[in-house]
Amino acid sequence: MRTNLDTLAVVRNLGILAHVDAGKTTVTERILYATGTTHKRGEVHDGTTVTDFDPQERDRGITIFAAAVSCDWDGHRINLIDTPGHVDFADEVERSLRVLDGAVAVFDAVAGVEPQSESVWRQADRHGVPRIAFVNKLDRAGADLDTAVASIRDRLHPAPLVVQLPIGAEDAFRGVVDLVRMRALVWADGAGMFVEQEVPEELRQEAHRRRRLLEESVAELHAGALEEFCARSTLSPQSLVAALRELTGSGDGVVVLCGSAYRNRGIEPLLDAVVAYLPSPLDVPAVRGLRDGVEEERTADPSEPFAALAFKVSATRTGRLTFLRVYSGTIEKGDTVLDAGARRSERIGRILRVQADQHAHVDRAVAGDIVAVVGLKAARPGATLCAPDAPLVLEPPSVADPVVSVAVEARRSTDTDRLASALARLAEEDPSLVVRTDAETGQTVLSGMGELHLEVAVEKVRRESGLDVNVGRPRVSYRETVGRGVTGFVFRHVKQDGGAGQFAHVVLDVEPMETGSGFEFRSAVVGGRVPQEYVRAVEAGCRDALAEGPLGGHPVTGLRVTLTDGATHVKDSSETAFRTAGRLGLRDALRSCAMVLLEPVAEVTVTVPEDAVGTVLGDLAARRGRVSGSVSRAGAAVVTATVPLAELFGYATRLRSRTQGRGTFTTRPTGHAPAPVTTPAR
Repeated sequence: MRTNLDTLAVVRNLGILAHVDAGKTTVTERILYATGTTHKRGEVHDGTTVTDFDPQERDRGITIFAAAVSCDWDGHRINLIDTPGHVDFADEVERSLRVLDGAVAVFDAVAGVEPQSESVWRQADRHGVPRIAFVNKLDRAGADLDTAVASIRDRLHPAPLVVQLPIGAEDAFRGVVDLVRMRALVWADGAGMFVEQEVPEELRQEAHRRRRLLEESVAELHAGALEEFCARSTLSPQSLVAALRELTGSGDGVVVLCGSAYRNRGIEPLLDAVVAYLPSPLDVPAVRGLRDGVEEERTADPSEPFAALAFKVSATRTGRLTFLRVYSGTIEKGDTVLDAGARRSERIGRILRVQADQHAHVDRAVAGDIVAVVGLKAARPGATLCAPDAPLVLEPPSVADPVVSVAVEARRSTDTDRLASALARLAEEDPSLVVRTDAETGQTVLSGMGELHLEVAVEKVRRESGLDVNVGRPRVSYRETVGRGVTGFVFRHVKQDGGAGQFAHVVLDVEPMETGSGFEFRSAVVGGRVPQEYVRAVEAGCRDALAEGPLGGHPVTGLRVTLTDGATHVKDSSETAFRTAGRLGLRDALRSCAMVLLEPVAEVTVTVPEDAVGTVLGDLAARRGRVSGSVSRAGAAVVTATVPLAELFGYATRLRSRTQGRGTFTTRPTGHAPAPVTTPAR
């Protein structure tokens, strides 16, 4: 039986967003401690955090996988997802934002808005997720709330509504003034508990000035607040809270709080702000999906038909967990649901309330819940699960195209099948990972969002599957073509080793094609000197010879071969003999031609801040890129260039480092182009 704690109005589904090392995981740990969910404060540097439970996360000291936890505060149920901050794992953030109702954006009080802070903020903008901001690390040297707020205003362009004033600076930071209630909150050293008291005398004038600025800012944005402000020249705390909640929900303003999570200062007011300003499932628009091609809405009502979105799949020692955001209806363990996209029925074995890597069994989940279920065999991230009698397809989270690739192979040939299975499981859990087999090189190629992303994926295969894996660059698919051809090349194939012999005489002209690719065969033989069936055999032999060129054994393309003459033998000529003559004859003819090595090239579109254009152009030139265009769009420059594919390995990391993580790029293969003579053929 559900309690008041679980009713929709007191549920908050939120994520913690920020740049790497801004303090997201520490904020999450302190929230769990403040709410009594944990009884010991976990530390990132000690590897004792609840949400960074994966061995790789603890080894590297960063969040890699989005982790869900639940806690209770002031009669509210808070479902919280700690998201990664590294740009390589932006797809994890994307999938999380798709199912969240609100978010807390954490900023470093020294660095302000950092590159990935800006990226995740834009992601939240696309999903329309209301946010509040928490300026962390106010105890650090150089920390300044006003500077951080200015960077939020300048880089992210919301209206920051600062509701707190720090008490003390840097090492002396010990509390905040709540500008809404005009009370001081002071934390005792190391205790993690605050004492509420009068605003200190030395801060009283500044606190009143900032309260006035807050009221004016809110009145400018909110019609109801403006009316009260004009009538009374002030806003009551109740009116101010109501206006701040509406401005947060509409995205017209962002409430800004501050503190130091590491020193346990500012977490309780942050939780109060989550409850006061972020929406419940009842406050967000009804989810929309397609039913038989017609758009349909489902409200957050437990009595509606069941509809949920799978946003994460995780393989654990105890089974396959599928994380769901329930948008409407109710589900109980043992129920049969429909995977609407795949049109496959699945059975819910168990329903779990997730606490990072710990799970608590529950009998059912209702609209507004974020839970994990056991028993789904094939549902993938982005799948819609719904009632079989009320099918609905929800829009899945978008998946970014991978930009970096590596070749992987099992060190022992007997482990090849096991490696294939492990990579398939990886791609199932993380849609931003793509596994394919190169048809030409035979390599297994793993593609992802960055070099760290792929490094983590390969290490996961090694640890969980116990496989020795070799990792390297994929071999580039080179081609060879004819630069200058030959005419009248004579080849005679004669073989006599007892019994019927082989005889074929051909004369070939070889020339480059204008298109630069493809293969064309012609016959200019007159007088029936080579019968038609033998002409077809010569063409087949020539096509056989295209598999390996003389420069390095690469496929040959972009040439035209003309059979101009030939001769036959009454007994020893055959289709086999002429096919052999075509293959060996063209192979020898190519050795006499001036051959050109071709390398694959791609059209690269790079979007960077305008102040980084010069650096990017220089780097593209160093990679043998040919710039074809550059335009400006909304403060950013878009550069288009053609770059050899071999030069793009590692480009994602280089671009991010040279643009402070603000540069992005896309690639589109455009064929092959002549490679410099220094390019290795193999």
